[in-house]
Parts: sequence; structure tokens; C-alpha cells
Amino acid sequence: MSSQVRLRLLPRARCMFDEPVQVKVTGLRSRQVVTMRAGTTDEKGVTFSSSATYKADGSGEIDLQRDPSLSGTYTGVEPMGLLWSMRPDTLHKRFIKTRSLNPQVVKFSVHEEEQEEEGGMLAEATNERLLVGDGVRRRPVKDGNICGVLFTPPGEGPFPAVLDLYTFGGGLSEKRASLLASRGFVVLTVALYGYDDMAKNIKEVHLDYFEEAIKFLKMQDKVGSKAVGVISISKSGDLALSIASYLPDVGVTVWINGCSANTMLPLFYKKSQILPALMVDMSQMIPTASGAFNCKYVLQNPLAEENKATLVPIEQAQGRFLFVASEDDLNWDSKAYMEDMVERLQRHGKHNFESVCYPGAGHYLEPPYGPYCPSSFHGVAGKPVLWGGEPKSHAAAEDHLWNKIQEFLRTHLSCGAPQTKARL
Repeated sequence: MSSQVRLRLLPRARCMFDEPVQVKVTGLRSRQVVTMRAGTTDEKGVTFSSSATYKADGSGEIDLQRDPSLSGTYTGVEPMGLLWSMRPDTLHKRFIKTRSLNPQVVKFSVHEEEQEEEGGMLAEATNERLLVGDGVRRRPVKDGNICGVLFTPPGEGPFPAVLDLYTFGGGLSEKRASLLASRGFVVLTVALYGYDDMAKNIKEVHLDYFEEAIKFLKMQDKVGSKAVGVISISKSGDLALSIASYLPDVGVTVWINGCSANTMLPLFYKKSQILPALMVDMSQMIPTASGAFNCKYVLQNPLAEENKATLVPIEQAQGRFLFVASEDDLNWDSKAYMEDMVERLQRHGKHNFESVCYPGAGHYLEPPYGPYCPSSFHGVAGKPVLWGGEPKSHAAAEDHLWNKIQEFLRTHLSCGAPQTKARL
């Protein structure tokens, strides 16, 4: 390792997961060409790595905010490219970061051009990317039927309240909830189907579970908003629509790449079925050369006459919606579902929504700066599937959306917002 070359992470090497970091190298020869690398290991032990070729300026410096990558896992001026372009060492693996207490540790390094071995390393630095901000309290919740984790920001509040329906494979994912709490929200993230033993034998979903979670969330001392926000993605998107349409106290719903109909499992409330399930046809899975399947048209058409009973009646919701669709979502046709919902609300004279589309983005829009995932194992399909998207466009979408979500929640969940009423 060279004693002259220095790799710096600015403004500091320890930051929040959703914060950008400036990568700078000094002490190189004038116009020297080097390889920059980044690597991390997820909770399952899968290694992710990236690399890019850079040319130093006349002073022997490289600044990723200014200088373009000439080749590698990305090209062009991409300040966070080394993070979002990291690829797994095993095909069809998704970066797993569900637990919040341990930071993501990323090792950055700079090497002599094309040198793979450690001997070619000129400098290195370690970036700790935290999911829980200073003073944020994390509390596991097993209260009544609720299985989840509550995150509370520091300070007296009052703070707006958010119910996060982001699970991974049926289990809890704390990443988005902990980051939102670090940005000033009281967030309860819950397992969609309750406890593990319940989830294994699930045959129906009960809206009462989410009603219980909302009541619990509203009882928290620091909560100041009379209505709560609900944030979702994928399958939890249709559950969020139903929560907003049938339950009181929901002021904001963020729907990300979901469906406009109730999918997979019938929905019950007060022991009565309120929505049948829109089902899938696995024969429509399309194999690809990578070994992953394209599942975009596996789900039945919710607008077909025989399936219209599965559509969630969002026109009766009293809160506001933020609809988010990726145009290259290969899990299902989320853009078409969004367009249907927008048309339906307009037809009913409703203007309580905003919608945003992201060209070149895939299914899993998450908090920014994690490794982009083109394909991974799908629990329902039982096979690896394509999620869609192009890495650079997907990363840009995540960056933009994360700020959009926070702005939308703050705008429409102001403490003292009017309380909405049940529609059942």
C-alpha cells in the first residue's frame, strides 16, 4: 500500500445508509489511471462488489463527484456508483439488509490499474452506513396479534406516524422503517401475516390485524398526527389500498409497484370476506437465458369482467395517495395498475392523489444507495425471477423517490390533520 496515496470519505466515513458520501483520492501521479473498488457482505453472507476505472487529474486527484468512470460496473460521473452497482458473487441474489442495529460495512479501495491482488492496493477506507440514527429508539412489539418493531425519533415530538408494510419473504424488514424514524417519523413496521407460525399456514388475510396495528401506533406518546401514513411495496401495496379504503385514521397511503386488486389471498374484516383474491397463472412464466423467469403477465387481469370483484374500492378512501410505478417492473404490470387507479379516481371526481412513473426502474424501489438487484428467488414462484430495470436509472429513481416519500408524508401528515372515518 502506498504511503502517499490517500482515500477519503467525506464528510465522514460513518453516515446514514440513505446519505451520499463523497469519495476522493489524493497523492496519485499526474493523469495516473487506477481501479476503484467497493465491497460488502450482506446478512446471508453473500459478497457484493463493484469496480470502476478512473484517471487522475493533473494534480494526482480523483473526485467521484466530478470525474467520470471510464469502464467497470458503471460509466460516467456517478458519485455513488460504487455502491449501487455492486453485484453479488452468486447469480440471482438480492442484497439482504433487514435488521437495523448492525450497519452496512463497505470497504472502498484504490488499486494500480487492473491489479486484482492485495499487493496492487494503493489505499483503502471503510464506510459504516447506519440504519438507526442517533437517539432513535428501537422496540420489538408483540402486543395482542401485532408482530413488529416500533421506531421512535429522539426529541419530544410530536411526530407524524407511519405504518410500514415492508416485509421480506413474509418476515420483518426494518430497513425502511428505521431510516424513516431517523428522518422524524414514528414508524411501526409489521409482519404482513403476524407471527411466523401464522404466516406458514396463511389462507386468508384479516384487515383487523392492521386496524389493531394502527390503534397501537396512534397510542404512542410522541405521535402527533391524528391520521397515520401507510407505506407499502409489491404485495403489501394492495393491502395498503384496502387499509386506506376500509379503515379509519389513514391520512396518507404510499403505494409502490403494487396491484390495484386484492391478490393471492382473500381479504376478511370482522370475520366476513370483503374481497376475493386475484390469482396467478404460473404457466405464463417466461424462461430467460439467465435462468431467471419473467413473471410480468403471470397475474390474472384485474379488469377482466370475472375479476372485477377483486379490485380494491379506493374511490371510498378519504386520505391521500402517492402512486409510484416503475415502467420496467417485470414482477407485474404496476404501471397499468396505477393508470387504472388514476382513471378510476378521476371518474369518481377524486383528486386526492399524486402519481409518479420511473422509466428504466425495476420492481424493488428501496431506500437509495443499496446494490441494484436484477433478479432473485421469488417465494411464490419458487424460482429466480427478473425484477426489471437498468442499474443507473433504477438508482436515480430510488434517490428521487426517497425524498419524494418524505416530503409527501410530511405535507399530508401534519400533526392535527383531520381524522378520517371508517367506510364499513
